[in-house]
Amino acid sequence: MSNPPTPSATDQQLVAQVLGGDTAAFGQLMQRTQGLVTQMVSKMIRHPADRPDVGQDVYVKVFKNLVGFKFQAKFSTWVGQITYNTCLMYLEKKQLVLVDPAEPEPDSAVEEGRRAPPPLVAGTDYDPETALFGQNLADILSTAIEQLPPLYRTLIALYHQQELSYEEIAQITSLPGGTVKNYLFRARKLLKQHLLATYQRDDL
Repeated sequence: MSNPPTPSATDQQLVAQVLGGDTAAFGQLMQRTQGLVTQMVSKMIRHPADRPDVGQDVYVKVFKNLVGFKFQAKFSTWVGQITYNTCLMYLEKKQLVLVDPAEPEPDSAVEEGRRAPPPLVAGTDYDPETALFGQNLADILSTAIEQLPPLYRTLIALYHQQELSYEEIAQITSLPGGTVKNYLFRARKLLKQHLLATYQRDDL
């Protein structure tokens, strides 16, 4: 009988236990990656009713392909790749667009010198009035993010909420690093336009 997985076990140890027949170890791997998978699925799949099936499909694929995973990348990054590709298949099946096809292809060379995007919302080390404004801004941003194309929503979530690097996001999405930077810049530009439009309406 195999030993139960421990919270301190590494991903590699848990994978070995799963391959040895320990299903409890797979449950622990799911717990470690559930936040990433749930957030990616919620950003790429607009219809809430479809998200559980897509999420389940992700972990079915993870389990089936676990024997071929050789830790060339972090386990969470590999799961992210499977999640992204599973969501892509869903979008293609539903004939939904990942990003506006009217937009020109990003110029990676132009983006190489662009600085990293600042945080979407500033910290909360303010007086109560400023903190309240920050909360209102966060609510407005959340609404605005949901209006973006699926790819933009996903990139913002991976970079600003999951705090992944450009390289990790590029691995997950199979996009060049310069393209990731470019799309993030465009997403933030659209969010800024939404915020300005919202405040202008409020001032009328």
